[in-house]
Amino acid sequence: MRTDTPQPVFLKDYTPYPFAISKADLTFDLDPASTKVKSVLQVKRVGEPQEPFVLDGEAFEKIESLMINGERLADDDWQYEKNILTIFNVPDEFTFETHVIISPEKNTELSGLYMSGGRFCTQCEAEGFRRITFWPDRPDVMSVFSVRLEADKAFAPTLLSNGNPGATGDLGNGRHFAEWFDPHPKPSYLFALCGGDYDVLRDDFTTMSGNPVKLAIFVDKGDAQRAAYAMDSLKRSMKWDEDTFGREYDLDVFNIVAVRDFNFGAMENKGLNIFNSAYVLADAASATDGDFEAIESIVAHEYFHNWTGNRITCRDWFQLCLKEGLTVFRDQEFSADMRSRPVQRIKDVIRLRGRQFAEDAGPLA
Repeated sequence: MRTDTPQPVFLKDYTPYPFAISKADLTFDLDPASTKVKSVLQVKRVGEPQEPFVLDGEAFEKIESLMINGERLADDDWQYEKNILTIFNVPDEFTFETHVIISPEKNTELSGLYMSGGRFCTQCEAEGFRRITFWPDRPDVMSVFSVRLEADKAFAPTLLSNGNPGATGDLGNGRHFAEWFDPHPKPSYLFALCGGDYDVLRDDFTTMSGNPVKLAIFVDKGDAQRAAYAMDSLKRSMKWDEDTFGREYDLDVFNIVAVRDFNFGAMENKGLNIFNSAYVLADAASATDGDFEAIESIVAHEYFHNWTGNRITCRDWFQLCLKEGLTVFRDQEFSADMRSRPVQRIKDVIRLRGRQFAEDAGPLA
């Protein structure tokens, strides 16, 4: 039983982070019991000269090394207490490298990097990235991410992360690698990683400026055809966002992964949405009209976050209602155009009253 009391956070205490991290290079040596994470950050001071370099980090099996500009830090150069890493007397511009070990199979919080159905999966909103590596885990620190994934090829033949795919190849001894690069700066809560053996449903989409986009939905073995309606919903969402708001998709690929152990309905990670399987898989023999409607709405919602939430994101978590409220409005408009606008409005108001005015259902209404 948890006995600690959460510390309150107040908006009035917000201060900008005193460092900018322009680029993050991450390398994962994936193993269910012991995953090695190497992080190389390009850091530049933007705040006061005396401020230390402070990062979040928790649930590591081992901290192997901390280095600045290639030199290992002495024990008195840093302090790690209560999941906060503080490094004193850092230069104004430097490279910060860390090597840590985490255990995905021991992670039962469904936050950070964990195992779901024998596959690697992440969930980083709101503060899960700190369970993967050291990082200033707040939405106003945005960086360009390069990711290299290494794993056993038989165990995880598919290796996915944010952005566009890069080099792939064999490493010998039954292992392989895949590289991913996301050219758009993003906060750590939008980082995603998936690895395992999946069935996949593939399709294509051409944007309004003629750019081809490869689409894929990764699901459990034998379930690929049950993702057909989700794929159709995705393509209609992409076209609708172009026609209605002029928002064109901005990567070469868009991937969805369906997992059975997930603490959200879905998550809008840049270019790699992760869904609870219940909101991806459906067929006429087993699903209701309501199931199809929910899949359409949630697929659209997470895709629409590509602009309202990803490219344009929060300064702090007190602004959560901005990215979510605007994206909910966009998915409601989409559903209204796809179905009946009056019926959609009635459903939206019923949900609003049920959630926001719960006291109206009580005896004193």
